[in-house]
Amino acid sequence: MTRLVAALERMSPAPLSAPDFAAADAFVWHASPDRLDPVPVVSRVELDLLVGIDRSRDVLLDNTRRFADGLPANNALLWGARGMGKSSLVKAAHARVNRDRADPLVLVEIQREDLPSIGRLLTHLRAAAERRFLLFCDDLSFDKDDAHYKSLKAVLDGGVEGRPGNVIFYATSNRRHLMPRDMIENERSTAISPSEATEEKVSLSDRFGLWLGFHACAQDQYLAMIRGYCDAYGIEIDDEDLRAEAIEWRQTRGSVSGRVAWQFVTDLAGRRGVRIG
Repeated sequence: MTRLVAALERMSPAPLSAPDFAAADAFVWHASPDRLDPVPVVSRVELDLLVGIDRSRDVLLDNTRRFADGLPANNALLWGARGMGKSSLVKAAHARVNRDRADPLVLVEIQREDLPSIGRLLTHLRAAAERRFLLFCDDLSFDKDDAHYKSLKAVLDGGVEGRPGNVIFYATSNRRHLMPRDMIENERSTAISPSEATEEKVSLSDRFGLWLGFHACAQDQYLAMIRGYCDAYGIEIDDEDLRAEAIEWRQTRGSVSGRVAWQFVTDLAGRRGVRIG
């Protein structure tokens, strides 16, 4: 009997007790077992240090602020080039909106592999009706035979209950339609009804009211990012040396992006004995 009870408890774990959302303004959702862990210090950069994404910054910040104020706002998909600040913008916008707010917007991060549990998470967020939540999934994408996208529809206006009024959903992805282009074309070309073959998956991205595109940056933007970081963190280097070292760094990396710029600044700060953490 004891073994049977233990087995049943593993199959049907006890429901999550109501989290203390006053403990932090950011949490991470874990589905096994269900729990919301507070994040005392969020890893992020200041909004003003994000260079070359002015339009996306302004649109997302305005959308986030409206939602935090209880006004209508859209779910947002930030898609495009790797390392260009998509997830950094979400976290920076959250911090900026919460500046001097008595009722902070709560950031809740969910991993892609935990999407099947999103219904249970929404139940907890819906119950905390006095708080407002920014639900965030980084690097969202789906491959062939991946059914996780069906779970996501619960938060993107689908289902009987729909999205809770106190929850908004932001996701980042390298893919505009959340699935590989060759997979889309392959399914369309081999299906009996090509127009319907991928409609269910492709329409998922259409459920985001905001699409914000991020494109690879030019070298001048890359150098401007580095200069901004250096000025912000007190790393002294003249423009000529910065340009020479930064260009050499990005050549060894084989790409130009905000991520590469930050990696260079991290290396530069370490070599010059400057703490940036």
